[in-house]
Amino acid sequence: MKKILSILLAAALGAAVLTGCGQTPASAPASAAPGASGASAPAAGEKTHLKFMGWGNDAEVATFQAMIDQFEEKYPDVEVEYIVVPSGDFDTKLQNMIAAGDQPDVFYCSVDWVMKYAATGNLLDMTSYVNDNEIFDVDNIWANAIDIYRYDGTALGSGPIYALPKDVSAFAVVYNKDLFKAAGITPPTESEPWDWNDYRDAAVKLTNGDVYGTGMYSLESAVWSNGADWLDADLSKVAFTDPKFTEALQYVADLRCKDHAAPTSAEEASLSSYDRFMQGKLGMLGVGSWSTADLWNCEFDWDVMDWPVSPSTGDKAVWFGSAGLAVSPTSKNAGAACDLAAFLAFNEDAQRTSYTTGMSVPTLKDMAYGEYSAMDKGPANKNGFLNVLADYGRLATQSRTFNQEWWSEFNSGIDAVYDGEMTAQEYCDSMAQPVQQLLDKSIEQQKALSK
Repeated sequence: MKKILSILLAAALGAAVLTGCGQTPASAPASAAPGASGASAPAAGEKTHLKFMGWGNDAEVATFQAMIDQFEEKYPDVEVEYIVVPSGDFDTKLQNMIAAGDQPDVFYCSVDWVMKYAATGNLLDMTSYVNDNEIFDVDNIWANAIDIYRYDGTALGSGPIYALPKDVSAFAVVYNKDLFKAAGITPPTESEPWDWNDYRDAAVKLTNGDVYGTGMYSLESAVWSNGADWLDADLSKVAFTDPKFTEALQYVADLRCKDHAAPTSAEEASLSSYDRFMQGKLGMLGVGSWSTADLWNCEFDWDVMDWPVSPSTGDKAVWFGSAGLAVSPTSKNAGAACDLAAFLAFNEDAQRTSYTTGMSVPTLKDMAYGEYSAMDKGPANKNGFLNVLADYGRLATQSRTFNQEWWSEFNSGIDAVYDGEMTAQEYCDSMAQPVQQLLDKSIEQQKALSK
């Protein structure tokens, strides 16, 4: 079992990481109750010390430091040590700290890691805290943002809660209103949405000289809105050879290789579609709500819209993202650690700090539909983000499997389709067997830890 865990966690971990090995995900100790502490109270005059570890660019670090300062002002008996680790090194750093018996009290936990860390007993079950705490009302939180951190030992979405969302990220279509006006294009509305054909027509019309109509269209949006997915409902078999899937993939590819409305792969490598949009040389692009602060610096008028519906189904879909705030089950101050995680995730002042700096959409629904929607900074159509969270956003398929190696394999040669060297059907047929083999390994690894 230790050998299996070493492979799963991609590091040479000691016995500390095996806490809970061979068991169902560990339950929260009583110390996770609101206001409780997992250790005896500090001596008179001493403060409770918490280690908090995250990643982020300078703007995110500054925002979280401001929120930590707010937490320490409200909880003067607690001091927080903020550790920042590059995102690419974070998982390995966390594993090494667990192995050394020095796991942070509160730490970022990508949704892709929830299953492996819960299965090895390294995440505190926060369910009782969520249901009874003094910081937030769970009914005022986007349901998806809580449910994606549930894990019952078999699948995400049900069971105990192992993290709180540090943010919620909606993925919408941003468009250059100046280019739309010049081309005589009327953007869609919620009552009159676009379908794929409308989007394609606009992208072609916007393409002119050194201006492209669109960046690469979201494959998730196209596939899911067309009633398809990468895997079957049980997440045990590949499903991307389905004609509904290949139709969606071919639509995305044709925007580049047939319509020439999106930059080529070579052009994308030299200047990303995001940078091209920021320079006013691209009409439409899928963009996350985390880019809001950047968009405020645009020298042209812009807004966001919902993703188009499939002409076959009339449905729309896209992914939404989140990184979690998890608590160590070995924390000596579990109650204070839960309070810190909840404060950073849901405190009104902290959320106001985050959205007013363009970092995120509020995790609090009443704030999102209230003061955030009334904010005079863009986007004007804030429902373009909020509709994803409230209505048609979905957790990425690869995040629902124990590891993502099969996903990397599927995408390893997909530029051949985007560049017109293979049809979508040819590519998907060729990838079915190798992807299935990696998916089978992922399932075996998950089963090995659930015994």
